[in-house]
Amino acid sequence: MIHLPKAWIRERKNELYYKKAKAENYRSRSTYKLVQANEKYGFIKLHDVVVDLGAAPGGWIQAARKMTGRHGFVLGVDLKEIEPFPQDYIRTIIGDLTDPNIVEQIVSFLPHKADTVISDAAPNITGVWEVDHARQIDLATKALDITLQILRLGGNFFVKLFQGDLMDEFVQTVKDNFVEVKFVKPAASRAKSSEMYLLALGLKN
Repeated sequence: MIHLPKAWIRERKNELYYKKAKAENYRSRSTYKLVQANEKYGFIKLHDVVVDLGAAPGGWIQAARKMTGRHGFVLGVDLKEIEPFPQDYIRTIIGDLTDPNIVEQIVSFLPHKADTVISDAAPNITGVWEVDHARQIDLATKALDITLQILRLGGNFFVKLFQGDLMDEFVQTVKDNFVEVKFVKPAASRAKSSEMYLLALGLKN
């Protein structure tokens, strides 16, 4: 029996999702992280209104569009311009998660309060773990602040985190506001990465 090096296996897996995304016309390999998580937990459903924070280049928007269908609505928000989609039930806006007016801007596009908010937003990576972790928690906190203002009661939240010592406080805040909270590590996430996702189900009063 041949034992292949783990690093080689990981690289093959990463290459697999990259090629798969190209073949299936997805804008990023990270699309499959959302697909795999939703296949398991079903937090995005047909006809849902979904807001994607940190949405460029639009891979998660593409996945969410298929999950919600033509009677759903997906709004992507990012600092960078996102290449437009032809469907009228998908909108994208240039927006800064730290802008005090961002909630008002988002709400102006929504047919009603969001059913689910998703965020794959990540900072520019410095390579200094403490800095990157702190910046990621800050982005996740901004995403949570926005979510608590635009999400309907009973709605869901799915957000990227980097593992580290600042995570516990953030997770506790999420638990204070949602009925059920769990960690998710999709197969499409790089195994050696500190990246994971937090899924929060059922926004409380």
